[in-house]
Amino acid sequence: RCSPRRDDLLSSGFWAASAGACGERGGGKGPPPPPGLTPLSVPAGAVRASLGGSAEPPARCVCYGLGRFSGCPAARHQLAFLLLLLEELGVPPGRCSLFDPVFSAQEAAALGQLGLRLLPDNEEGKHGVEGSTLFYMVHCGKALYNNLLWRNWSAGALSKMVIIGNSFKGMEERLLSRILERDYSYIAKVLKGTEEVALPAHPRYLDTFNDTSIHWFPVQKLKELSPEVWDFVEEPTYQDCDDVEIIRKEDGADGHSPAAVES
Repeated sequence: RCSPRRDDLLSSGFWAASAGACGERGGGKGPPPPPGLTPLSVPAGAVRASLGGSAEPPARCVCYGLGRFSGCPAARHQLAFLLLLLEELGVPPGRCSLFDPVFSAQEAAALGQLGLRLLPDNEEGKHGVEGSTLFYMVHCGKALYNNLLWRNWSAGALSKMVIIGNSFKGMEERLLSRILERDYSYIAKVLKGTEEVALPAHPRYLDTFNDTSIHWFPVQKLKELSPEVWDFVEEPTYQDCDDVEIIRKEDGADGHSPAAVES
């Protein structure tokens, strides 16, 4: 059940530090994020729960890689955080779609009881945005982020996205530049067009939300990238990558969610 995990997040202060439900945008500095999603500086909260001047909340939320939450406390905390975030942003559960090929039938049923939807197929992260979209991808493989960026490789589409997931700055620091540019070229190319704020560290959730940041892509920063950045739009294949870190369509039993609820 998620209720105890929700209570843990609320009582620990981690949610308040992360969401800043009543905070103003920290310092008012930096380019504005997309409508409906206003990340904050850490002192005021990493995710602002306002509409950012928009008349509507984010059109959708997509969650990848939640994991086997029935047997994993960290995954249950991540699910509880997601539910709090949806509530805070005003996104109905029915507008949030999830996929993880490891979900059991029982877990799929539990998500359905929470009002959430399952994506029917393994998209490998290649999900195109139509309106402002929050992607919740805590501790996912680098290829999943790279695929998502490739699928939405235009200033117009990227500027409608917010990604909560592994720090892009951390990837840049840990990987050799030639490996990042060869295997995860879209992450490498978007770095200079990205705003990133880390979730606050908390001793109770070091393994649950470590290395997790909020990323958004201000259109004015994207327009400052060289025109050549947008010319190469080849689909990633990862032929030279030793460990892709994601379950691909051909790796799964049938590539479908158990008892998927159509979006």
